[in-house]
Amino acid sequence: MTKAPLTIEDVATLPFPGTAVPTNFTFAPDSNNIAYLYSEESSLVRQLFIHDPETGQRRQLVLPPNEGTTEETISHEEALRRERQRERGLGITSYHWHKNGQLLIPLKGGIYVQDGDSQPLRQLVSGEDGPCLTPRFSPDGNWIAFVRDAELYIVAADGGDPEQITEGARGTGKTHGLAEFVAQEEMARYMGFWWSPDSQSLAFQEVDETHIPIYRIVHQGKDSVGEGAQEDHRYPFAGQPNAKVRLGVVGRKGGDPVWMDLGADEDIYLARVNWLPDGRLTAQRLNRLQTQLDLLVFDPFIGKSTLLIQEQSDIWINIHNHFRPLRKSAEHGASFLWASERTGFMHLYLLDENGEVQRPLTSGDWMIDHVVGIDEANQTIYFTATRATPLESHLYAVGFDGGEPRQITTEPGMHNIIIDNQFERFIDVMSNGQQPYTITLNRTNDGELIHTLHQPNDPRLETLNLPAPQIVSLPTRDGVTLYGAIYKPEGDGPFPTIVSVYGGPHAQRVTNNWFPTINMRAQYLVQQGFLVFVLDNRGSARRGLAFESPLRHNMGDIEVQDQVDGVQWLIEQGLTDPQRVGMYGWSYGGYMTLMCLMRAADTFKVGVAGAPVTHWDGYDTCYTERYMGLPQTNPSGYETSSVLAHVDNLQGNLLLVHGMIDENVHFRHTARLVNALIKARKPYDLMMFPNERHSPRGLADRVYMEERIRDYFLTHLGVDGK
Repeated sequence: MTKAPLTIEDVATLPFPGTAVPTNFTFAPDSNNIAYLYSEESSLVRQLFIHDPETGQRRQLVLPPNEGTTEETISHEEALRRERQRERGLGITSYHWHKNGQLLIPLKGGIYVQDGDSQPLRQLVSGEDGPCLTPRFSPDGNWIAFVRDAELYIVAADGGDPEQITEGARGTGKTHGLAEFVAQEEMARYMGFWWSPDSQSLAFQEVDETHIPIYRIVHQGKDSVGEGAQEDHRYPFAGQPNAKVRLGVVGRKGGDPVWMDLGADEDIYLARVNWLPDGRLTAQRLNRLQTQLDLLVFDPFIGKSTLLIQEQSDIWINIHNHFRPLRKSAEHGASFLWASERTGFMHLYLLDENGEVQRPLTSGDWMIDHVVGIDEANQTIYFTATRATPLESHLYAVGFDGGEPRQITTEPGMHNIIIDNQFERFIDVMSNGQQPYTITLNRTNDGELIHTLHQPNDPRLETLNLPAPQIVSLPTRDGVTLYGAIYKPEGDGPFPTIVSVYGGPHAQRVTNNWFPTINMRAQYLVQQGFLVFVLDNRGSARRGLAFESPLRHNMGDIEVQDQVDGVQWLIEQGLTDPQRVGMYGWSYGGYMTLMCLMRAADTFKVGVAGAPVTHWDGYDTCYTERYMGLPQTNPSGYETSSVLAHVDNLQGNLLLVHGMIDENVHFRHTARLVNALIKARKPYDLMMFPNERHSPRGLADRVYMEERIRDYFLTHLGVDGK
């Protein structure tokens, strides 16, 4: 079949080809059936299905009212949470099983419960009195906790009126039971309360932001100037005060909370909170500079704390979710599973009840991605890791005694794993550059296929021309190996070239999975005659601390150098016309685009910078200070790492793109740059989206944006015959 060329609509339409696949997998309480969210129409609207692997039959488990969640029915609070989680799905966007077979489903700001497989969905709490945020079952299944209007509530799962169990936050600027902005945005912690194992109490976080000045965002594109035309945020700018947090424990029936002793230093981050099976509470306390992480254990009845584990780093601490309590056993002599980058790579360790390392379980120049299961009966830990190659992720098993990990998945690509409670089967969400997402049920002992849950069925896969990019490795000027992806047009080079960049920490773009193949803008630009190149420079994720750390206290330097080396390598291969090189990127990639145009103007001639940070003093504390330190102690680093310091060096053509209600990278970043460009008498082009936040969601906005980006590169880089 002749493949059709891509259109602008293909580039802008979500979900991308081959990505409307089942997601949010769980094994149902009966341990036989498998539940997941899925859109049979290959849209963003997902519903909850259950799959019987014995028969292969799939059926819709829940029929939500009026198709469930839509962009129009999402509350302001939930819209902001969706931004933090990069959630674009609609319909049913989350669900929670209890072991008794009940289902909890948040919909339209309310709480719905299904009491059994054949039972109708019933509304437990309406969202009319305010959205019910982050509802969760108690361990015994009798209660559901949620946050409404800054306070923590409990409602019986069988029905009844919700009861407020915390007091003193509403109307004061504080919140009880909600994670603060930086916890959600920068620490991937979205919960602010945690049920005790006996279901009799809850740990919760109090957040006090009243001392943080308000940052107001005006909705300039609204037709009305009344209610909803502005929103106020307590945004913690780098070097400025952070939210003050306390950790309390309150009984299920309310009353005065017991506050945990987090130490004398109030300028800390509450990174993680977990209950232990014996009823003690733990919290991971991260210092403001993010160079020391303490795991504290509390007596929840009096709040007294004991230091169990302390991690220190001369670079920074990458927080993780690998802490697991273990039942104490004479055979392995350990009480906890822990992970640390003390060797430069994230590895697993067994610790005793005092937090002392009994033995490392993994080691080497590779890193753990996720702990997916711990089979204590057979003393085996299952995890995914980069052991085979940093371009892939595979499932491994290792015993409590350590030794050589056993690789279970073998097909090349990225494997996302969900393991069952008996550790007999696992769900494997696998893809590579040539293979869209395929989802299978496999045996844990040998990885053998039991049943295929989903095969690629998107008709666009047959009609659209989406060849996988060529993955390459290349050396930097100082001998470090980098990985890149080349999207090459037909014919012989040299080609006008566009570098697609992100370049920031905690991200990796060049991998052997399906996402590089469906880089739709890159694929479209290749069909216009451009060569497109993606390079993971130093600072990128999944290569270890030594690879990440060169940008410490000096962002926008080594990353630019590596991108220049990548372009030079392309030129040496005869692929790139050195006089026609452009770049585009979003967020950190927008920042990188600007820095490359200004600090490597002899290499990069054209740039499209989307939602860029232009000065790190305008971004949040947690992210910025992790890598840059405090502006008060690193003023020269902040100055050098600012785009504004290099405006005079701009020579090429620049298009700035920004959503005006972006509450993450504020439009202020672009406005400050525009002021500097005017002062320096530098020409620029500007594309604003008055109704968009950090990532454009409206289809019309995305279509318009892709047209403008295409035309900008065609105009200023040129392609022969176009």
